[in-house]
Parts: sequence; structure tokens; C-alpha cells
Amino acid sequence: MAFVVNGVNSRSMPKLDGSIKGKIFDFIQKVGLDDTAPGLHIERVKGAADPKVRTGRVDLNFRAILFRIDTRLGDTTYIYLGTWKHDVANKLAEQSVLRVNPVNGVLEAIIGELDGRNDRKKRSVVPDPTGKLAELATQAPAGYLAHVGFSVGDLTEKLGLAPELAQLALAAPDQDAVLAAAQTTDVIWQQNALLELAVGRSIEDIRQTLGFNEQPVDPALDESEQILAALDHPATKMQFVLIDDNDELRRVIEEGDFRAWRTFLHPNQRKYVEKDLPGAFRLTGGAGTGKTVVALHRARELAHRNPDARIVLTTYNKTLALTMLEDLRILDPTLTIAPRPGAPGIYVAGLDKLAAAVFNQASELAPAFEAVFGPDAPVVAGRETGKYRWAGAIRSAATSLDPRLRHASFLEPEYVTVVLGNLVSSLEDYLRVPRAGRGVRLSRTQRAEVWRVIEQYRKHGRTTGKLTFPEILAVAAAHLRLRTESGAGYLADHVIVDEAQDLHATHWRILRSLVAEGPNDLFIAEDAHQRIYGQPVVLSRLGINIRGGRSSRLTLNYRTTAQNLHFAVAILEGTDYRDLEEGEESTAGYTSARLGPNPQLIECRSATEESNVVADRVQHWLDQEHIAPDSIAILTRGRDRRDTLRDALARRGIEVEVLEEEPATPNHVHVLTMHRSKGMEFRCVILASVDQDHVPAHAQLREVPEEEQAEARQRERSLLYVAASRARDQLVVTWSGERSELLR
Repeated sequence: MAFVVNGVNSRSMPKLDGSIKGKIFDFIQKVGLDDTAPGLHIERVKGAADPKVRTGRVDLNFRAILFRIDTRLGDTTYIYLGTWKHDVANKLAEQSVLRVNPVNGVLEAIIGELDGRNDRKKRSVVPDPTGKLAELATQAPAGYLAHVGFSVGDLTEKLGLAPELAQLALAAPDQDAVLAAAQTTDVIWQQNALLELAVGRSIEDIRQTLGFNEQPVDPALDESEQILAALDHPATKMQFVLIDDNDELRRVIEEGDFRAWRTFLHPNQRKYVEKDLPGAFRLTGGAGTGKTVVALHRARELAHRNPDARIVLTTYNKTLALTMLEDLRILDPTLTIAPRPGAPGIYVAGLDKLAAAVFNQASELAPAFEAVFGPDAPVVAGRETGKYRWAGAIRSAATSLDPRLRHASFLEPEYVTVVLGNLVSSLEDYLRVPRAGRGVRLSRTQRAEVWRVIEQYRKHGRTTGKLTFPEILAVAAAHLRLRTESGAGYLADHVIVDEAQDLHATHWRILRSLVAEGPNDLFIAEDAHQRIYGQPVVLSRLGINIRGGRSSRLTLNYRTTAQNLHFAVAILEGTDYRDLEEGEESTAGYTSARLGPNPQLIECRSATEESNVVADRVQHWLDQEHIAPDSIAILTRGRDRRDTLRDALARRGIEVEVLEEEPATPNHVHVLTMHRSKGMEFRCVILASVDQDHVPAHAQLREVPEEEQAEARQRERSLLYVAASRARDQLVVTWSGERSELLR
């Protein structure tokens, strides 16, 4: 007996505590084994609108609503919709309907409605929260969508929207009202279609994205067979999943919508999970559009296709990698996690750890050191950060280098991007190498002066026997390339990289050296708007080809409410962003699947008052039963203000945790820098001290040469965008003194 679960809770379904969820899990298990077992009480519903509907007893107080599908061969499939109190479930079930949409072939479960007294109401495909649907149905549509040229016929006959929902959407006066109309239906594909219409998508684009076919329903099939066939529709899989694993069933039942990304994918996401790609491929999208979700599911898909495949799943740093590893294990606990690069399974690590693993397991590194540092370069194995070495290198070089270039903020990216990225090992090479992407132009004399400093920098490393992480990356990449040229082969069959916008040239060198060019080799998830580290790169100059249609974009945000998304995107306005092929990166078309309150901006008279405002707001959230402490975060630009706010909260008796590199722990309010928040999300977020003294960070900007100021300021703007887009539901922004220019 097969069991299908509706993974998105109905708006009418109550919040269920853990004990009831455990009973639901047990109930579904028992039905799957024997639906006639004593105590289940699977019963028909007298007077039901759909003869397939059933209810079953979860316990003495709760019943589940299900649909029973019987085929001509005698096979039975149950489709579970949800669980309600006994009397409510029976009344809802009377009006609930399961059908295949005749226009597009998507399976739809339409749950009945109750009025305020829990009495039965006439079933409608869409609820009528304002009581004005009947009135609107008699009026000519004159709202936002109607104004741009859509009609009731377009929405119903071409997309398959319910007539009442189409009428409501066409009467909506603006985009926000269209988004609100989308929230009135529990049918997920209909929500998505309206969201796409609201941001300017054509009906043909929406049909293609959602996988609608010209012949949606095979007329040769009977009703039960049509329903079972519809379960394979990409848009159906956004909401329904066939469960054949108890662990997966428990996760879907216990965690509901919050972890729905594990199982329920948008067709546009699923396409890039399952698609065979001809070579390197880039998936872009704004914060919260599901790029990381796609990356995780794609790693799982490739592993299922070939359990012996060697897959590398990597990202910018170890903190993000640890989160990805945890989510991958939750997504599919049966996956093999490889212990090292080159072993079968999925190897998950930050790029620095990946390079160190390649470095440490190499038997012969002398040729790689020579390729990076020149002839007779000694092999060294130690590691250090290396940032403090530039000041010493400048002094040792006794150079007349231009004062504006005598900073690590210039020298470090010059060394990593130009020297290590191009395997430059001599002055002659450095004088000839292109410096694409570097804002500061250098004369021949200036290049010679810079090289003198770099030589002293490298000499210090040889003397101390230590390497920086970028140097380890360069050596590891050179080793992999030489290893392949010797006939030893590549270490990976597939490489998947997340947060790719923050990678520098040596990162890309090792990624290209890990896997042979070919089908499904490199899958790259990135968002130029979230680049908060390093300098921009152009992949084609690093041997990675994503041109000729090897790129696509996600636009639907699943994390952030429409109001918070609008606020975050507005931060980016007026600035030109470029992607990994120097193409223009736009925010046009981004929309959210969720609505919520407007962000709140609070001006304070002093830093002390701001600390009190932050503490008051946090306490207000904690006083609400449905908001957990670890779903609250305060983000700051720097550590000093972060620590001040931590102390202010602690004095109020609020249990608080400062996040550095370690993973977050439960039952604490989190205080962290905006940089540390990358890759995270919280229900409630406060962006604190967003004033002219702190955002952007002027002390750091002063060290940047004038030619690179625009690039550095753009990173500050991106950082605030990243921070603002961490909020799922509620966003508060505070400052004292003059408000940051980035909020204007």
C-alpha cells in the first residue's frame, strides 16, 4: 500500500504539538501496513463532496483527512491531507476534494472551509477572507494584473487557476494585493503562478517553469489512474510526495513547512537538481531563492545515480560547509560522506580545508612548489594567516612604493589574484601578466616595486617554513594539475560549489583541477549581490566555461517575506553589479512566496538608548510563546558593537550567545556580525547600529586605494543586503546619530 503526504499545512490546520505529531506518524505507518487494523477507524464521510475522502482516528480527540485511491488492479494509495480535532475534521472532509486540474494536469487537494462557529459552509475553491468575493465575481476586473493585459480567461484557461481566485487576483489593485490574493489558497502551484504574474512573468514562461504540457490529462486513464499519474507532475511534487521511508515520513510530519525544502522543490529548482548538464553550469539567484537547497539536492541526486561517484560539495568557509554537511545528513541520512577528497561518496568541506586535505595527502609536492614559487623553491608544510607579514615585507623591501599601495588591502588581493592566480614566480612574469579586474593601474616601475615587496613576503614564508591558505590553495591546484598530466587522473567526478561569488582566483584553480571537463563536472551556485569578500573574477579567464546557455536564474524567495525582501533589495539600488562573466546582474523579478509585517526602522538618541531599544524588542519577542530564543538574532557591522549589545542583553537576564566560527546552539538569542550571518536565517532579526559611524566601515575603507573605493563600498552595500535578507518574518533596523547612507 502506497502513502502520499501533503507537505504543506493548510491554513485551517491547527498548530500541533509534538505528542500529536508522534501519533500521526504512528497512524500513517499503521495505515500503510493494514488500513483495516483495529483502532484506525478509516471511515467514509456521509454526504461528502468527493467519494474518495476518508477520515481516520489518530487518537480520541484528533482525526486525519485522507483520500483513498483504488486502481483497477486492486492497488490502494492513501493521500494524507492533515489532522484536525474530531468534529472539525469530519466537517472539513465533507467539502474536501481531490482532483487533477484539467488545464495543466497538476494534482490539487482543496480542503473545505468552516465559518467562525465551525459550521459547514458551501465549499469554495478559494477562501473569502474579506467577504467580498461574491461581489468581485460580478464586477469587471480592473486591478493591477488586468491593467497590464491579463483576463479571467488567461488565468483560468491557460494556467488553470480557479475562477474565484482569478477574479480575486484581477481585482487586486497593486502588486502587494496580488501577493495577498496568492496567500488565500492552499494549492501551492496556484500561489506560485500568481507570484510570478505579479512580477511580470508571461503566462507562457509560467507554464514552462511549472512543467505544464499541451495535453495535461491522458483521456485513456480512469480517474484513479489520472490521480496517480499526476503525482509525477513537477508542480504536484511541490506539495505532495510519495513516502516509502519511515525516517523521511517522520521528518515531514514532525517538522512541516520549516523543513519542506528537504522534500518539496519548485519545478524550476527540481530541473537543475535532475538535469544532465553538458559541462560547467552556473545557477544564480537572490538571497533565499534556494540555490543552496538545489546544490544539496543535486549532490544527493548524483550520489543516488552512482553510489561510487566521487562528489565534492564545497563553499567559501568551514562554517558554511559545516551547515551544509548537517543539512545534507538531514536531507538523506543514508548518503555516504567521504572521509577525504578522492574517496567514493560526498566530501563536504570549506575550500581551505579541501586544499589542505589535497596538500597533506600528496606524496610528492616539490614540482608543485616549483610551479608556484619558481625553481629551487623549498617544500614547506606549516600554515599561518599571513596578514601581518605585509607590513614587515614593506619594511624589508626598503621600497619607494606609493603610500596608497602600502597596505594589505591592496597587496593581499594583488598577490592572490594576479600572482598566485597566474602562477607568477619572477619579476619578468609579473611585468607581463594581465591584471584584469584590478582597479589600480600600475606602471612598469610600480610593478617592480610591488614585486620587491612580494619577494620579501615570500622570503619570510620560506624562512619561517609556513604558508598562507591562498598559497596552499595554489600549491594544491598545481599538484592536481601535474598529477592529472602524469596520467593519475582526477580526484572527483562531480564538483558542486556554493556561495561562489566570494571565491578568488586560487579557489577557482583548484576547483578546475579537481574534475575533468565534461558532463555534470562543475555546478556553481552564486549571487553577485552577496559578494562580501575578495575581488571579482571572470571564470573564462580561469579555464571555466559557463557561456552559451550554461547559466540560469532563480527568482522566487522562500525565506524572506515580501516586505523584508523589498527592503533588502532597495539597499542595492543605484549600483552596478557584475556576475562571474562580467555580465550585468539584476534584481528584476525577485519576489517572495510569503507576506509579513513591514520592517521597522527606529532612530535612537544615543548608543545607550539603542541598546535599551534592542533589549526591549528582544524581550518582547521572547514573551511570545511561539518565538524561540534561537530564532532571534542581532547583527552588527563590527565586533565592538556586537559585544556591547551582548552585555546589554545579559544585564537584562537574557541568555545570549555570541557566534564566531562555531555552530549556533539552541535556547540562546544570537548576537553576531553581519559577515558571520552569511548563509544563516532567523525568524526575527535586528540590524543594530546602522549609522554613518559603523555602516559602511569607514576605518577599513580609508586603507583602500581611491581606484578601488567603489568596489569596496559595493561590498559594504552587499553586506547590508546579506544581513537584511537573513530575516524570515520580522526585521527591525536601529541606529543612533546619523542614519547610514546605505539606508537612504
